[in-house]
Amino acid sequence: MSTFKKLASDTALYGVSTILGRLLNYVLVPIQTYAFARPKDMSSNVEFYSYIALLLVLYTFGLETAFFRFAARKPEVLPKTFNETLSLVLLISGTATAVLLYLAPEISVWLNYPGQTTFIRWSALIVAIDAIIAIPFARLRVENKARQFVKVKLLNVGITVAFNVFFLVICPDIIRGKYLADLKPFISYIYDPSVGPGYIFLANLLANSFYFLLLSNAFRGFRFQFNWPDVKVLYIYAYPIMLTGLANVVNSLTDRLFLRHYLPDGFYTGANGVALTSEDALGIYGNCFKLSVFMALATQSFRFAADPFFFSRAEDKNSPELLAEVTKWFTIVCVVIWVGVSLNVDVIGAAMLSPAYRQGLNIVPLLLLGNLFLGVYQNIGLWYKLTDKTKFGTLFTLIGAAITIVGNIVLIPVMGYMGCVVVFLTSSFVMLVLCYVLGEKYYPVPYKVRSAAGYILIAGLLIWACWLFPIANLWIAVPVHMALFGLFIVAMLFVERKTVQPMVARFRKRK
Repeated sequence: MSTFKKLASDTALYGVSTILGRLLNYVLVPIQTYAFARPKDMSSNVEFYSYIALLLVLYTFGLETAFFRFAARKPEVLPKTFNETLSLVLLISGTATAVLLYLAPEISVWLNYPGQTTFIRWSALIVAIDAIIAIPFARLRVENKARQFVKVKLLNVGITVAFNVFFLVICPDIIRGKYLADLKPFISYIYDPSVGPGYIFLANLLANSFYFLLLSNAFRGFRFQFNWPDVKVLYIYAYPIMLTGLANVVNSLTDRLFLRHYLPDGFYTGANGVALTSEDALGIYGNCFKLSVFMALATQSFRFAADPFFFSRAEDKNSPELLAEVTKWFTIVCVVIWVGVSLNVDVIGAAMLSPAYRQGLNIVPLLLLGNLFLGVYQNIGLWYKLTDKTKFGTLFTLIGAAITIVGNIVLIPVMGYMGCVVVFLTSSFVMLVLCYVLGEKYYPVPYKVRSAAGYILIAGLLIWACWLFPIANLWIAVPVHMALFGLFIVAMLFVERKTVQPMVARFRKRK
């Protein structure tokens, strides 16, 4: 029991650090969108960070998982495995970063971001640091140092936010003479307004540099070690993981990588009647996409707890029934989030985004639905992990990636960023259906499919009705939407009363 409690405690710690970290990062959304009121200014930020995520998979090459696997299985060889794994990552990231730094001017032209060579170089350094520190973080997990893992992650988020506030708010305010006028000469020396959104990359790079100080203990004893026969074992194990990770990233980021290149200029018009560029559209889409974080957080929270929970009960004959019940309530929670955010997206958008970005808020409910499908897919996808048929996970991801790539190429020129949303929805739903159908063959689970479909359908109709009949006055809209949200929850609780009532009774008894 003590082992299980330790596992549950560590799972909660990792989950809290990741969730809180992502929430704090979203504090940056209003800071950045108000600092750069023209969406076009944020387009390179959206696109470059998509490339950073893509390159990170290639840089780490699945070696984080490989290290975790071999070091956890044979703790006595942990220092040797750490040296070999980190050496291979250093070799890959060092070579790739050198190439990117050298070719940055050509890359800026190829991506049609002239004058942003420095931003590309900062992005390359960000990827290199993220790849290198991935192995020390894996070491902390192997050594069961969850608290240090969490502490470092949260400190990095705090430093990143602090640098963003400094460069995007404090420095411009001092330059404009709003306060601390005596510091203007010093700020003028270290701050150049022409860098603009480049300071987002610089803030990230400076914050990442602190990792080497914060993780100094995890780097202890490292020496470059490259013995090909041993490294080859790591490489062979990591290669399929890298391919799966690459397919996942392509599936989730293709929209932001393709939108600017396939969207015709003038497809959208701003509130002032002036035609928007494809860069404006990318800035709007990329920042509105961030509002779907609420569903992603619910999904990630559940995954932190679900994987170890069900793996520990893999041989339990009651596991399928338990998984079905858990999936049902997971779906209900996700539907509640979908309705709650979608009905109040105008208020959330007003709080999080500057006015020029808000015309993309109509995509948020559909993005939330796509993330709901993706969350349920990842949930029911436990079957191929429990049965060691992980090849199906790769297959589903590759199919989703193919749909995403082809769909975006076809639909972006016709539907704009709404085409990206339709493709994301389609890809997530197809992966969900394929996973369910094959799962019933290899690991039958009595899922409550009709119940889940009914909740999603009713929620969708409610959201659609509210969007068909918008209420312009927020003082009226918010109470009405909150009342509808409350009625929806009450209706769900009434339908599930046979399950809810015993839970309430047990809670009252404990009090």
